[in-house]
Amino acid sequence: MWVDGWTGRNLDASMASKKKPRPSLVYADKDGSIFDEPGLSMLCRRGRELVLPRPEEFIPLPEECDIFLLPERSPLGFDPDSGSTVCLDDAYAVAAFACPGYTLTGTTAYQKQEAASPLPLFAYGALGYAQGRFWICAKQVDADPRQRFLDIPQERIDQGIKRWLSAYPDNRLVRHLSHCALSSCCPAARNLALGRYEAPLPTSQGCNADCLGCISQQPEQSGFPATQDRIAFRPTAEEICQIMLGHAKQEAKPIFSFGQGCEGEPLLETELIARSMASFRRQGGPGTININTNGSLPESMAPLAAAGLDSVRISLNSARPEIYEAYYRPRGYTFSHVREAIHEAKRAGLFVSLNLLFFPGLNDSEEEYQALTELIREDGVDFMQLRNLNLDPDLYLECLPEVLSPSMGLPHFKKRLSQDCPGLGIGYFNPYLGPG
Repeated sequence: MWVDGWTGRNLDASMASKKKPRPSLVYADKDGSIFDEPGLSMLCRRGRELVLPRPEEFIPLPEECDIFLLPERSPLGFDPDSGSTVCLDDAYAVAAFACPGYTLTGTTAYQKQEAASPLPLFAYGALGYAQGRFWICAKQVDADPRQRFLDIPQERIDQGIKRWLSAYPDNRLVRHLSHCALSSCCPAARNLALGRYEAPLPTSQGCNADCLGCISQQPEQSGFPATQDRIAFRPTAEEICQIMLGHAKQEAKPIFSFGQGCEGEPLLETELIARSMASFRRQGGPGTININTNGSLPESMAPLAAAGLDSVRISLNSARPEIYEAYYRPRGYTFSHVREAIHEAKRAGLFVSLNLLFFPGLNDSEEEYQALTELIREDGVDFMQLRNLNLDPDLYLECLPEVLSPSMGLPHFKKRLSQDCPGLGIGYFNPYLGPG
């Protein structure tokens, strides 16, 4: 059966009220047309395991998700009659990229061809088809609409960029973010153009980690390009402060975030960021100032807090040092520095979030869960952001030791986290904390 064009809208009410279906396998032919195979059920991967997704682990595909064809990879489905896994050798696997606010519960199931090229830097959610629509293995973890653009005309974004460029013609950071909004379709830069929510403030050209899935810089031998253009200059404190003041005039509850996908590690520019924040606060600048960081330089927390910082979001893929360091490949720091940075941030009175790069089958294993909850309780973490790890699943698994405990699934992981860490907020985005 060929799957007709999909919009995600106008789901029939009688269809929505039916019992949750068992989605069928979705695949693509050599021309890129997408079909489903009603005789085969959708499978998903959790780590190295192939499983049938539980009913609570898949949802109708949200409107702003993207669908990918995966070259050099054949789809795998489950035959309920024979009880066996079936590979469609003459077809391509298909996956879905979950839009912001949604976290994957399972990645797509496929058989990789020998010597297949690495996949680009996206997250590859398992996709199925039933009741006239697509279904994705994902759950909504945050209903905040700050990165929804479906009903916003591109003209509004273009006009916002023109206003910024006209107001600050000599500001290089404005020009950089204009490129991010128009060429890379960066959600944060588009929001800046629209004068809403969270303003991005990239500052750092360098980094002290060599992350396997770095989205702003990849060596040629990696086999896949970075998805963002890293900032190629060092902005001045005045350029940064101009953007902060300009955004604060448009957004009643502004958030400002240092540390973006188009830069390296912002803590390497602690002095510059501190001067920028101090200048903004001296001029009555309101809102929540946040920094997204790898937490490699604990000594930076106190001076940043003194200059006006409110919150810090520390990214990690695991609370276990061997898993963390296999992915981040830190240069000049270790996971112990990350733990120390959390301690120093709390000591300085900062709101601390963890940006967990969630990968189904790893982070929802028992051993990972125990390490994570121990860190949250011991270090006093305030908030957990459940983001998707954007990387070829096979490439990621190749760099990791074997996971010994089975996957509990994201819904159960999230439920247990709420029970075991009752003061912990859970979401996807940096929260607004108040007037500043």
